[in-house]
Amino acid sequence: MIKPTVGRIVWYHPPVPHMQPLAAIVAHVWSDTCVNLAIFDANGKPMSEPPTSVLLVQEDGEVPSGGHYCTWMPYQRAQAAQAPA
Repeated sequence: MIKPTVGRIVWYHPPVPHMQPLAAIVAHVWSDTCVNLAIFDANGKPMSEPPTSVLLVQEDGEVPSGGHYCTWMPYQRAQAAQAPA
């Protein structure tokens, strides 16, 4: 599991079917699986009212069927896998 911290980059998966994930920055950490995000659209424009308390799906976590969650980018998962325990 990767511990979320303010400033880390994640992928936000909006509740729109088949849409690519959006870039997001962790703005506040509620827990290891719940964060507030600053979210950017495909043109780099910040979302004016991003959702709060977004589910952060960890490596073995269950992905919600309706979207509206975030995940670590593959690079971050690879780096965490290489880090000593």
